[in-house]
Amino acid sequence: SPHRFGALVGEVPLLDMRIYHRLLAGASWIAEYGDPDDPSDWEHLRQMSPYHMMDPSRSEPFLRKPPVLFTTSTRDDRVHPGHARKMVCRLQAIPWSPGPQDIGGAYLYESPEGGHSGATSIADRAFLRTLEYEFLWKCLSAGE
Repeated sequence: SPHRFGALVGEVPLLDMRIYHRLLAGASWIAEYGDPDDPSDWEHLRQMSPYHMMDPSRSEPFLRKPPVLFTTSTRDDRVHPGHARKMVCRLQAIPWSPGPQDIGGAYLYESPEGGHSGATSIADRAFLRTLEYEFLWKCLSAGE
């Protein structure tokens, strides 16, 4: 239940379990997760697919949607950056009822370098961590 959190950060996330096996190294994970093209596997995968659990066609707005930052890398050779890109778009389309201190929103930082770790150097890693901590600080101290 995302409403239990003040803010969320997802690094190089695997989010769309319907298409994961068609992108980059995803086909090698079928033995672990299951095959979404098999209806019985998809029934299970759909229940654990964050992208599919956040349905923008809901008739009622979410009572609270915490702000979320996804980080990814254009050059990730394992988890396609499209997972984070699509999820940010989906989250931005979902209606919600903000509270008085909610920053709200879904944000994306996509590094042009970095591979699956999202960073190519210690300086890049420090930048990424600083970005994440600053995001969390702003979100979690918004009401103070």
